[in-house]
Amino acid sequence: MMPHHAISLIAENQKGILRDIGSVCAEHNANITSIQQEILTRGPDKGCAWADIEIEGGDEINAVLSELRLVSGIREVVLHDTFGEIFGKRVIIIGGGAQVAQVAMGAVNEADRHNIRGERISVDTIPLVGEENLARAVEAVGRLPRASILVLAGSLMGGEITTAIKSIQADGIPVICLKMAGSASDAADLVVTDPIQAGVMAVMHISTIGVFDIEKVKGKEF
Repeated sequence: MMPHHAISLIAENQKGILRDIGSVCAEHNANITSIQQEILTRGPDKGCAWADIEIEGGDEINAVLSELRLVSGIREVVLHDTFGEIFGKRVIIIGGGAQVAQVAMGAVNEADRHNIRGERISVDTIPLVGEENLARAVEAVGRLPRASILVLAGSLMGGEITTAIKSIQADGIPVICLKMAGSASDAADLVVTDPIQAGVMAVMHISTIGVFDIEKVKGKEF
């Protein structure tokens, strides 16, 4: 496997800085696999640009770091572990507050068992109400880095939410849905009545050491 590195940079908020960073990576045969960027709103570097890039392949990493530090406008360059190494695969839970909390309980407890054994599985949640808000959140899961599975926790979901479910399934993200009213449960890969068990099953599916596979029970209800 090609080496994979994460580099955090702080730079002046100026035009062309990402171009210059990309050029350095390209010159050293490194491929940028992901990038996050924002303008800092607090701290000693307030107003500066922060970027976190992950690269694969390339020349000796110290050579890449040295040349990045020479780029005009860059203040700081730090090597880190990748987010995949730190946080791993992500279980995303969206829906009503009470149901989300129960699903998260099952997912966190199960993830703890796997992470003790060396895996990296993290759990992200957001309680939301309203068809439009839920549909936008579900669709956005397909754009979240390392999102591996979605659990929908609520009492009634359908319409635009169902359309969003199908869009992320097409991107390869499986969807577990609690038993509820509406068409969302018909579109889900798996329907689970118990919210705690839904969280457990979500983690077991994306685990590298688990034996549960949604594909073998796809379309069923438990």
